[in-house]
Amino acid sequence: MLFVTLSPGFAQDVQLAELQPQAPTTLIGAEPLDPSTDKAQSTTLTPAVLAAYVARQQAQKGFNIFGDAPHPQLTSALVLAYAATHYRTNAALDAIDGAAASPGMSFTTATVDVVPTEDTSSTVTDDMLSKYAHNGFIPTERRVAHANDEKLCLSRAIYHEARGEVDSGQWAVANVIINRALSKRFPTSMCGVVYQNANQGRYRCQFTFACDGQQEVIRERGAWAKAGKIAAAAYSEFQHGKRPGVVPGSALYYHTTGVTTNWGFKQVAQIGSHLFYSPM
Repeated sequence: MLFVTLSPGFAQDVQLAELQPQAPTTLIGAEPLDPSTDKAQSTTLTPAVLAAYVARQQAQKGFNIFGDAPHPQLTSALVLAYAATHYRTNAALDAIDGAAASPGMSFTTATVDVVPTEDTSSTVTDDMLSKYAHNGFIPTERRVAHANDEKLCLSRAIYHEARGEVDSGQWAVANVIINRALSKRFPTSMCGVVYQNANQGRYRCQFTFACDGQQEVIRERGAWAKAGKIAAAAYSEFQHGKRPGVVPGSALYYHTTGVTTNWGFKQVAQIGSHLFYSPM
């Protein structure tokens, strides 16, 4: 099953590696440790460090480490989203990484007296950190690299499949990829969806650019930058279990208006030169 990719006019060649998204280096909303104490240099999460950290955060009424409301669950996806934007200089994530790498580390031996707030269900607690570190722990650096790879794959699909479309048309392509990743019929990641069956031979994959035998070269800097911004925003939606909502959540397929198919699917939208379909 193939999709037809539009091919706008070409500009200067740009190697894809030049535009590889980089992990953010700016700290957003981190709570640094007191530099006057030895804790500032700690690379492991001791009971004392954890108690101080939890006490400080719980003392701030309504504090939410992910900046999301109302009161999200501390899931792997949320940790991944947080790590992707807070990595490099975040003491809390560094402490989790260090502690998880230390066998036998106990997170719950310390106790701390905290003034209760009306609702602390969205506050990161020692129990949450303990469960995260000991169940399916993935180092922060690997989480950041994975998030960057995912956004890059989504950027490539938006650029190659819909760079000549209006904004809503580019968002619609991202929407279909996210719909697939959230369904049970396709891989669960952006890269998995975009490059599914790409190793099966020419034109055997879902997205034409991924298996047409041509080198992936970025020729339009402006279009690539735009695709990257859309991909970053769309991927953030995906990390929180949401969809862009440009096309229905059931839309799993599309092709250009110049293509005739006998898929037998239900057409649910048309945006620009693309027709979108849901399985019957």
